[in-house]
Amino acid sequence: MRTHRKNTVLAAAAIAALSLGLTACGGGDAGNGAASASKAPANTSKSQAPSESAAAAAGGGSGSQAASKPQTGTSGGAGKAPAGSTGTTKVPACTYKDVKITAAKADETPTAHITLTAANTSGSSCRLYEYPLIAFGDIQTAKDVPAVAKSKPQTPVVLKAGESAYANVRIALGGAHEDNKVVTSFNVNLFAADGPAEGSDVVTAPAGGLAVNEAAAKTGYWTYELRNGADEF
Repeated sequence: MRTHRKNTVLAAAAIAALSLGLTACGGGDAGNGAASASKAPANTSKSQAPSESAAAAAGGGSGSQAASKPQTGTSGGAGKAPAGSTGTTKVPACTYKDVKITAAKADETPTAHITLTAANTSGSSCRLYEYPLIAFGDIQTAKDVPAVAKSKPQTPVVLKAGESAYANVRIALGGAHEDNKVVTSFNVNLFAADGPAEGSDVVTAPAGGLAVNEAAAKTGYWTYELRNGADEF
């Protein structure tokens, strides 16, 4: 009886001790969990603060927004219309009073070609239409000098003040027995938008005059520069 009671008492004591140990362990975990839960909002708010500041600095600032917008002001000639656009139609046609036309012999012997230069002396922009209307002789009776189609440029020729355009002109075939006449000056007329313009320039021939074969004469269109191939005829 004493042995059984003693064993019973010892078993009860062991169970009580085990219960106290489990309670102590469970209470510690709960306490730590509560402490962690109570600290979580504070940690979360701290971790969000830099992100919000970074977002404000990246997208919320007025300077950043201004940099991302395209500039609407004009600068550096951005408003200029490209050649061939409708903007060129507003430029007036060059008249014989707006340009000074000169002639120079090509570097060849005998001379079969000359180059006409039309320099804008008007002080403002003007447009050179088509090709020079050349009369080697009396302007009323001289034979019209036809233009060579392949020399026509793709875009309008608009000359600013002081700029020049050029036209290649064949005056003879370069043969020794051609039906030539010596010309010391000749007339050059210009085109307007709707056809030949009024008036003409009297161009002085280069020194020594020009031996002109009117039957062989041809002219190129006005261009910003003479182009090999298109102006060879």
